[in-house]
Amino acid sequence: MHHVIDPRLLRDHPDRIRAAQDKRGLSGDVVDRALAADAARRAAIADYEQLRAEQKQLGKLIPKAQGEEKADLLARTKRLAVDVKSAEADQASAEEEWRESLLAIPNPAADASPAGGEDDFVLLSEHGTKRDFEAEGFAPRDHVELGKILGAIDIERGAKVSGSRFYYLTGVGADLEFALVNMAMDQARAAGFTPMIPPALVRPRAMEGTGFLGQAADDVYRIEGQDTYLVGTSEVPLAAYHSDEILDAETLPRRYVAFSPCFRKEAGSHGKDTRGIFRVHWFDKVEMFTYTTLEESEAEHERLLGWEKEWLDKLELAYRVIDVAAGDLGLSAQRKFDCEAWIPTQGRYRELTSTSNCTDFQTRRLDIRGRFPAGDGEGGTQVAPIATLNGTLTAIPRTIVALLETHQQADGSVRVPAALQPYLQGREVLTPVHPVDA
Repeated sequence: MHHVIDPRLLRDHPDRIRAAQDKRGLSGDVVDRALAADAARRAAIADYEQLRAEQKQLGKLIPKAQGEEKADLLARTKRLAVDVKSAEADQASAEEEWRESLLAIPNPAADASPAGGEDDFVLLSEHGTKRDFEAEGFAPRDHVELGKILGAIDIERGAKVSGSRFYYLTGVGADLEFALVNMAMDQARAAGFTPMIPPALVRPRAMEGTGFLGQAADDVYRIEGQDTYLVGTSEVPLAAYHSDEILDAETLPRRYVAFSPCFRKEAGSHGKDTRGIFRVHWFDKVEMFTYTTLEESEAEHERLLGWEKEWLDKLELAYRVIDVAAGDLGLSAQRKFDCEAWIPTQGRYRELTSTSNCTDFQTRRLDIRGRFPAGDGEGGTQVAPIATLNGTLTAIPRTIVALLETHQQADGSVRVPAALQPYLQGREVLTPVHPVDA
């Protein structure tokens, strides 16, 4: 049984879970459903065990019985066998209902997480300076226009070949992707992360274990007839990497950084961000992922945020950091910080990176635990829950959008931030390859 939230917390403190649901703006019904399922499950187990005991008892009596008594006992045995089978089925369906109801309960948000929905985030900090294009005497072009001028992004042919929300990165656009990926990998490697290239297709358990088959299921691509899914983030294969394992405490933290393609249906975003490559069905991403102790998870969350900020600073972007409200957290996160970059032509901040502390939510579902010293002074050990965290270093299309728009010049060229130049063959400026409409 892969537990989800701690079942003891649910049994002993249901009101805490109700309050947690309320903080996310969700109904507390799941708590009642889970408690009812738990009671039904326990009753079913008791019924089954009582019938099994009766069966054993009869089994002992039959060899000693004679004649009519024996026939009577055999008839009873037959009836019992039917009852046992049906009790077994009841127990299985009660277990399933209990499991399903537990799976539906999100990770309770941290006390520090703001209550409410999408608009109730708390602003933590602002960084960099927004460009004042008016003072510079020209109107900024958006990334679609700049992508055309630079021969970097081909949206028309993306749509022709694959449909809406697809694109080609061409020429310097493709060069930009490799530059960003290599720079991100170097940064993470220097911070002690192990580079990974994980599979982009996973089994249902990996998706369910990370919390993506709950409220996010609509956004997931499923491969028909194969019972596999395309990942929306490498968080999924990285979390499932150690499923059903016990990790020695002294090997923690384990930090992985993965490059992978990501696939999203964008089911709920009809009509949102339809222009350009801001919201797409497929993109490449470099993602940081940590396994650590529950005690350390909060400090690790701050570290992940620090690495994201370092990244955005190197790209010389203006951005802000927000503490995401509980109702906007997703199933598995207990707390989430987003870094949102200023997009000049949209006149607003947009999410570029995100880091979540999932505490023991994913590890419980995926049966990942830590082996710790028992503290008995005799060198004994004990097995206990551990935490997982994730954080984006770079999601390529959005990073390209922010870079092109932020560092554009009046003639349609784009300045390359100093940190990125070595990764772009030393280029200091990306120059137009197509005529610029003045």
